[in-house]
Amino acid sequence: NNLYLLQIQKKDFESIEIKINPKIEKEQFNLFLNREKIPLEVGTDLGKIFNISNIRFDLNKWNIRPEAETQIQKIIEVLKQYPKMTIDIRSHTDSRQTHQYNEILSQKRAQSTLEYIVKNGINKERLSAKGYGETQLLNNCTDGVKCSEEEHQQNRRSEFIITKVE
Repeated sequence: NNLYLLQIQKKDFESIEIKINPKIEKEQFNLFLNREKIPLEVGTDLGKIFNISNIRFDLNKWNIRPEAETQIQKIIEVLKQYPKMTIDIRSHTDSRQTHQYNEILSQKRAQSTLEYIVKNGINKERLSAKGYGETQLLNNCTDGVKCSEEEHQQNRRSEFIITKVE
């Protein structure tokens, strides 16, 4: 019947204390710390602030992949914590199709991401979505350059840029 006090601390995060009984508690459990101060500014990518991985897409697809759902849920939680924040979903492609095709595909990716967020409780008025095609590549994988699938994958992404915060 021994209770232990577990204290968790991390720089820039609120510390927490919990009492646990090792005989009753499961062997493993998850704990989440809230940030104390978050530098939220217009133009900032939420993913970078909250260490959220970029939302990645399969080649020629715009559906939300299962592993991306976890990352988008983190974005949704931030939006719930900041109910007056608005964001712009910016989606991108790699360079392996025509510019026109990639603009259309990236817009479908942005719209798919927006719809997922709305379906999970965020008001559509707080969101905008734009596809940028292959105009903002993260590497040198432009037309005619031989790149690995991993390098192309880096460019197929959605970002979440703060447009308003109060």
